[in-house]
Amino acid sequence: MEVAGYANEGLRLRRIFKRGGTSIGIARARDLKNRRNLSPSTIKRMVSFFARHEVDKRGKNFGNPEKPSNGFIAWMLWGGDPGKKWAEDTLKQMKNAD
Repeated sequence: MEVAGYANEGLRLRRIFKRGGTSIGIARARDLKNRRNLSPSTIKRMVSFFARHEVDKRGKNFGNPEKPSNGFIAWMLWGGDPGKKWAEDTLKQMKNAD
């Protein structure tokens, strides 16, 4: 699954369980799902989100779509592991271009 698919799954889980993520995470998921171009500042925010929330992966029910943790839902909203890799790679490219 690609970044857009992970974001869409995050939106689906949030609809079902009515929790997880913030309004910013929901907006990010919609942007990613719709494959919108993201600004450099948004890419930086994505990298920061993943750095802060990597610890969530150790929480109970992270990765369990049947009974997902709030952290799992939020992680998915931001594009999941593919979103993390994409944001980090994109940030590196931006820095190399400067």
